[in-house]
Amino acid sequence: MKITIINGPNLNLLGKREKGIYGDTSFEDWLLKIKTHFPQLELNYFQSNIEGEIVDFIQKVGFTVDGIVLNAGAYTHTSVAIRDAISAVTTPVVEVHISNILTREAFRHESLIGPVCMGSIMGFALDSYRLGIESFLKPSLG
Repeated sequence: MKITIINGPNLNLLGKREKGIYGDTSFEDWLLKIKTHFPQLELNYFQSNIEGEIVDFIQKVGFTVDGIVLNAGAYTHTSVAIRDAISAVTTPVVEVHISNILTREAFRHESLIGPVCMGSIMGFALDSYRLGIESFLKPSLG
C-alpha cells in the first residue's frame, strides 16, 4: 500500500516554530519513526510553502497512490485550488492537523478542504498523522 503525506506552508519548520503548539520534533525525525512503525507501507513525503506546488503534487499522485494524508497548514482555511485538486483526483484524502484548529483563532475554525476529504483528524500533535495513516488500514465498522 502506498500512502503519501503532504504538508503545506511552514510545516518545514516543525521542531523550531511555536513549540508550545507544534512540539519540538522535526517532521523528518518523526517520519523516520513512522516509517519504522509501518514497515509494510510505502510512505512518501512532500512539503511545500507554495499553493500551486501542492495542487500539482496532489494531481501527480492522486490517481496512483492508495491514500493521501494532507496537512494543508494555513491553506486549509483559504485554498479553493487545493480543495478543487482533492475533488479532481480519485485517491482518498484525510485532512490532518497537529493542533486542534477549533480551539485556536476564529479564522482557523473553517476548513475549506475538509468537506472534500474522507475525514479530518486534529489535535493529537504529530500522532494525528499516524491516525490518518491508520484510517487507510482499518476496515469500517459501519
